[in-house]
Amino acid sequence: MMRAFLKNLKEQNGRVFFRALVILFLIMGAGLGGLLFYGSRSIHDLFENNKKLKQAIENLTREDQIGYAKVIRQETIDGKLYTTLKFVETARDNQLKKVLEREYAIEGDVVFFDALIVTFNNEDVMTGEKRALYLWRRVYGESMAPSEGYPIEMESQAPKRYADFLAQLSLPEQEMFWDAVWKLADDPDVLKKHGIEAVYGNAVYKKLRPGLIYVFKISGNGRVYPETVPDI
Repeated sequence: MMRAFLKNLKEQNGRVFFRALVILFLIMGAGLGGLLFYGSRSIHDLFENNKKLKQAIENLTREDQIGYAKVIRQETIDGKLYTTLKFVETARDNQLKKVLEREYAIEGDVVFFDALIVTFNNEDVMTGEKRALYLWRRVYGESMAPSEGYPIEMESQAPKRYADFLAQLSLPEQEMFWDAVWKLADDPDVLKKHGIEAVYGNAVYKKLRPGLIYVFKISGNGRVYPETVPDI
């Protein structure tokens, strides 16, 4: 009889535990869903209702030079040619000021440079001429897949070129903005309702040679192109 009583108690406790576990998962699921909804709602609220963000976008000026590259050395290793290059990103207001400098060793002498161009053309977001952000993504050789390229700017982080761009926003708002903008690389429709679109420099490449500097510029229609000048 005692054994039957203990068995019944164990079964009851198991049912109670299972019910508690189900309730806990439901609560967690509701909380997670609310968090995702809040995050989605917040980024759209930021674009629609934040006057400081709109003012920052309006203050963006048209840019033409967004960086340059130069060959440090080219050498053959185990029968393969390698190009070591230096990539420099310059300040928006001073083309002689470096804000980012990286060095890469790429197999071969043909190198691709991938830039993400984000344009703002919704009259509800800004006034006057179209405004844009130019974000360097990665660099890679012709024997590499683009997804295996070396990063230039780190995704979801504020590019050094735009360190002062969102100075009037709170840190969480800045992080939310850059996270959404970088996601345009994977989902260009995510912010389309706000008149924001991403354009890709999908064939920006050059056969690199020592003694030259490759200055990267942006055309009026958002095309990235290299301009070659002698390294003085």
